[in-house]
Formats: sequence, C-alpha cells, structure tokens
Amino acid sequence: MPGLYIGSTSGYSGKNMIIMGLGLRFQKEGLNVGYMKPVGAMPLEKDGKLGDEDAYFVQDVLGLSQDPALVTPVVVTHDFKVKAFSSNCGNLLGDIAAAYKTLSQGHDLTLVGGSGSMYSGKYCCTDGVSVVKQLGIPAILIDRFQKELHYDYLVVLKEALGDLLMGVVLNDIPPAFMEEVEGLIAPFLNSRGINVLGIIPKDPLMGAIKVADLAERLGGKIISAHNKAERVVENFLIGTMQVENFMTHFRRSKNSAVIVGGDRSDVQLVALEGDCPCLVLTGNLYPNDIILTRSEVLETPIIMVREDTYSVAKKMEAILSRHKLRDAIKIRQGADLVAKRLDFAAIRQGLGL
Repeated sequence: MPGLYIGSTSGYSGKNMIIMGLGLRFQKEGLNVGYMKPVGAMPLEKDGKLGDEDAYFVQDVLGLSQDPALVTPVVVTHDFKVKAFSSNCGNLLGDIAAAYKTLSQGHDLTLVGGSGSMYSGKYCCTDGVSVVKQLGIPAILIDRFQKELHYDYLVVLKEALGDLLMGVVLNDIPPAFMEEVEGLIAPFLNSRGINVLGIIPKDPLMGAIKVADLAERLGGKIISAHNKAERVVENFLIGTMQVENFMTHFRRSKNSAVIVGGDRSDVQLVALEGDCPCLVLTGNLYPNDIILTRSEVLETPIIMVREDTYSVAKKMEAILSRHKLRDAIKIRQGADLVAKRLDFAAIRQGLGL
C-alpha cells in the first residue's frame, strides 16, 4: 500500500498541519488513511503506553486509534539518548520498517510524519533521509520561510533522495516576499527537478496563541480580566517608545499583545483603549489602580512577568514561531490552507492513486 513521508528543512515548519490537511482531504475523498510518526521527540504516556505527544494528537484529529508502539517505534527519552550515546542502538530502521509494514496493511495510504529536520536523528541512524530510503516511499518536504527559504538545503536533499523526493511545499510566506517566491525561487527549484507542490501564504491565525497559554509559557500570571483569557494573540509590540510613536505603530497592528514596563502607565492606557488582546507588564511591577480598573472594564487581560522587556520580547518571538497547532479553529484553518494551496492532482499522481 502506498505511503507518503512528510518532512521538513527544520523543526516547527508545519509538518502536522500538512499531514492533517492531507489526511482530512483524502478521508473526505473516501480513502482509508493510516498514520505513523517513526521517531517521537515528545514522549507522552497514555494508559500505560509510551508514545509521542504529536502522534497522539494527529491520530485524534484523523479519528485513528492505533498501537503507540507501532505508530512511534522510536521514542526519544533521556534513557534512549544515554543508550544511543554510550552503546549500539540496534537496528532501529528495521524496527521502523516492520512497524510501517504492519500499520500500512488495510490502508489506501499511510502518512508518515518526520521529526525535526531531515537530518535530525542522524546520531542513531533514524534521520528522515534514512527513514525514507528504508521505507522506499516518496517524500514531500516543507520549507518554512524564516527570514528566507532554505533553497540550498532543498537542493542537497534532492541529491540525497533522488526520485523519492516527490516535491516541496513552501510555507508561511509573508506577503512582501510572495512575488519573489512565485516568480523567482519556485521556478528555480522546478528547474532543478524539485517540484513545488504548493506555496502557502503567512496566516496570522496559525501562529496565534491564547492569552492563558501565553501567560503560562512566559512564566507570568494573569492579574485582571481573567474571564477573557481565551482571547487570541497573533503578534506583539514593544511599548518602550514615546506615546505618539507607539500609537502610530499600534494602529497598524491587529491582535497584538503589548509588552511594556510596569511603570509605563501612559503606554498601558493607550494600549487598553485601543483594544489590544492583552498587556504584558515586565519587571514584576504591579500596575496602578486606574490601569487595573480600565483593564476590567474593557475586559483586556494583564499578564505580569518578572523579566525585563527585552528578555520577554525574545521569549515572545520564540513562542509565536513555535506554538503547536492544537486548537480546533487552527486545525480547520490549516486544513483549508492545505486544500486550497497544494496540488492534489500531482500528489495523487505521484502516489499512483
């Protein structure tokens, strides 16, 4: 039965979004879709069985219930790493191949999810390139725009995988770079035998996070408007500038949290009146009564954190770029993006479906 590996040039590139989007689309078309994630880097035990957090989640979305030991035959725990670094790991690729053979039976298509980049796991011979070659199945690679695309890496992976590389998906492309990607980079990749199967534009919702989750990730606490902790943050602004300059930037930024020192009540008040999703007050400084009152009246949560503004901004940047796809609204949006932006006819042809 055909299989399809979904890998990427780096971690947090959108593999789960593509896998769920493909799986839901093919299920809608009547195919019996299976799934496995050979190498799991996020150990999670459920009902006494060790598996991978992402793998459990993807199975739930696709309505699957398979043995975690088969879905993720290699789970990277601390004990696993100690063994890998100090002795022979054994034939892990053989274990993965055996699990794939069992899982793929009875399915029209088995989607195989990668972990990290295509060379993650090289230390124990379970990197994506080795897994694809072992299973002998085609691969689609995702390259997420992070200041630029990793076109050199894609050329190297084409050389490594040869005809097993079905194509690539260029993900999270900002509007300002879309013309260059469509008119220059995609034609270049196609000329090198790397089929561009889709170009997905940047969607603010896909990187968004709820205020409650943001507070937890920042190590802070919500001190007002707790009933609005489900509000969504798509971006952030730093309120260290003069009020007039801040207002100019603030008007252009929808759904942006404002990171500001606890002593800057002038900026805090402007942000509250401008309907920002939340305030993040730094330096462990409690706001004055006016700010607290306006926060409650306007139902805008305030998160208080210990660290300085610069440190919080760096944390925030990392959080928004690496936040996992977990909410139902994001899953629907991701599936819609995949359905609209990927060349399903080419994918079907490549799989012989």
